Formats: sequence, C-alpha cells, structure tokens
Amino acid sequence: MTRNLLVALSLFVLTACTNTPDWDYDKSVEFANYKTFAWSPETDFDKGAENYQISELMEKRVRNAIQNEMGLHGFKLVDAQKADVMVNFHASVDTKLDVDTFNTSYTARWNYWGVGWHTQTQAREYEVGTLVIDIVDRASNQLVWRGAKEGRLRKNQSPEKRTESVNNTVKDILANFPPKPQH
Repeated sequence: MTRNLLVALSLFVLTACTNTPDWDYDKSVEFANYKTFAWSPETDFDKGAENYQISELMEKRVRNAIQNEMGLHGFKLVDAQKADVMVNFHASVDTKLDVDTFNTSYTARWNYWGVGWHTQTQAREYEVGTLVIDIVDRASNQLVWRGAKEGRLRKNQSPEKRTESVNNTVKDILANFPPKPQH
C-alpha cells in the first residue's frame, strides 16, 4: 500500500517538473540577420479571455519580460517601420482534469472465497495557462519562430510572485530564440 502511494506521488512530482517549452521555427531563415524588434499591431493579449488572470496587468508583465529577454539576446526595441521582426503574443486558459486511481489495500477472506483490492480514485480540476510568443519577419510578414509553454495556474499570488512567474516563463520560452544552429 505505501509503496503504491510512493510510486504515484513520485510520478506526479516528475510529471509536474517536466513542463518544458515547445518551439518551432523556419530552418531556412538566417536569424543572425535580425537585430531589432517591435510589437505586432495584432497583439491582443486578453481578447476574448474569460479568465480573470488574463488582464491588462498580466499583459504589461508579459511585455516587460519579453522586452527584457529580447534585450539579453541582443535585440533592440525600435519603431515598427524599422524593425527586423515583429513580436506577437497571446495567452489562453484551459481547465484540465487530473485523475488518480490507486490501490489502497488488499483483502482476503477465509470464511468464503474471495480476494480483492480496494481501489480509490480522486479527480481534481485545475487551470492550465498557455503563453505563445510569435516572431514574424516584418518584410515578408511570415511567421519565422514560435515558442509556447503551458503551466498550472496558481491563484492568490502576490503581484511580485505573478511577475516572477511570468519572467521565468518568458525566459524559458525565449531560451531557444534565436535558434541555435544544428550541426
């Protein structure tokens, strides 16, 4: 019984930690030619959002985090007409269901035939947020790079914790921008 519970908890902890970003990009693009960026006019972070965590406050945090990370990667924010690439981003929130089933005990009855496991199932609803960052070549208006990361949303966080979470998420997403050449 204890062993099964430990295995279930270990798997839960491991899956919670493996939330890595997803990237895709156009391999024909020479990313080294890009040095400047601007905000895409299509960026509408909270358009149609029904979740209270997607707001103007969160949009400001995301913009600041992207601007900081792009600067660390050698990109300069300029007017849209002078930019090499345009940055667009959006977020979504989905409700997911986590179901765990595990055996809690084993029983055997001697006064009649029978052996069995007692099984316990727990279901929990939780919210998962996804942040997507797009990099669009301004001259061709073509998407050249996309990064995304999803993670379980935490409620009742302080503004400082929310900012820290956004900064870490954006840093993780942009860790592969510009993409490293494959050898």
